[in-house]
Amino acid sequence: MRDILLIGAGKIGEAIADMLCACGDYRVTVADRSELQLQKLPRRAHLKSLVLDARNADALAASLRGRYAVLSATPYSAAGPIVSAARRAGVHYLDLTEDVANTRLVKTLAPDAASAFIPQCGLAPGFISVVAHDLARRFERLDSVRLRVGALPLYPSNALNYNLTWSTDGVINEYGQPCEAIVQGELREVAPLEELEEFSLDGIRYEAFNTSGGLGTLCETLQGKVRQLNYKTVRYPGHRDIMKTLIQDLRLGERRELLKDVLEHALPATRQDVVLVFVTVSGYRGGQFLQESYANKIYGAEVNGIARSAIQITTAAGICTMLDLLATGVLPQKGFVRQEEVSLANFLSNRFGSAYGGRGPAPASRAA
Repeated sequence: MRDILLIGAGKIGEAIADMLCACGDYRVTVADRSELQLQKLPRRAHLKSLVLDARNADALAASLRGRYAVLSATPYSAAGPIVSAARRAGVHYLDLTEDVANTRLVKTLAPDAASAFIPQCGLAPGFISVVAHDLARRFERLDSVRLRVGALPLYPSNALNYNLTWSTDGVINEYGQPCEAIVQGELREVAPLEELEEFSLDGIRYEAFNTSGGLGTLCETLQGKVRQLNYKTVRYPGHRDIMKTLIQDLRLGERRELLKDVLEHALPATRQDVVLVFVTVSGYRGGQFLQESYANKIYGAEVNGIARSAIQITTAAGICTMLDLLATGVLPQKGFVRQEEVSLANFLSNRFGSAYGGRGPAPASRAA
């Protein structure tokens, strides 16, 4: 049984701990600086809790001794000390960050490390990169790769057409930071909340716009191989315009704590949600210009007797799958590991990755 330290006892951290303990192969200690938050954890065999402030270097180092891996389910701003401590302790490191700066820090610490460093193990970045790279490798020559992901309420009932389904800090960060993209073969930074588009899927109308972090390391992996590569967050129509007004016109992007307080006071959380994953890749094979797409919707469900939201399930399943593939030797055992190093087949056949269900239609080629 492998000993895991999981830092962060929020909604996602709780789901991760529950999934890992239920499988019987992991012993999990959940650490958080809030004792009240730890008391909310379900009672499970092989699950312990630890009051820990990850900013305390000595306490963090002590908590890592003898561990197989540390999993960070903290806000992006708290990840730095954890990855640095993991490097010093020789412990495998996995996180859920969508923050570009944090991933760059991980990459600087990973070379010549005795353990594996695997950031961005959630939904987007994370699973979406696995899907996109799996489609891309089927082409002899790529033209465009478009990734679209949304965590959406099933029953929107406000002007934003949105409920809080995951980290408010994460939402604000991805709406406010520059976004990586490949445009006409050149790596560029594009503005968040721009390049608005609309599309329909299963008869439902959506909008999508630039947000930061969702591509993970795909820009670096596919640079020089693709003409267009971009990532956009999916929402219901009208959401982008209101958020742009708040963040840019009213300049609440410069007052993040105030914006967070406004959103958390006004928008209720919900477990009645759906995660939408939509990837389209076009390119050449056998001299023909073709397109392949992957579309999937994952809904909230009961997991181990507890009702979980779709974003809890997909995010927790992502990092649990990567840990499982690491533990079973499918992934490299040291250095920096990219999400796209995992095949879609290996991901979906994993006991945790199967939560994605493969319920989307099988990708089918068609002439573009």
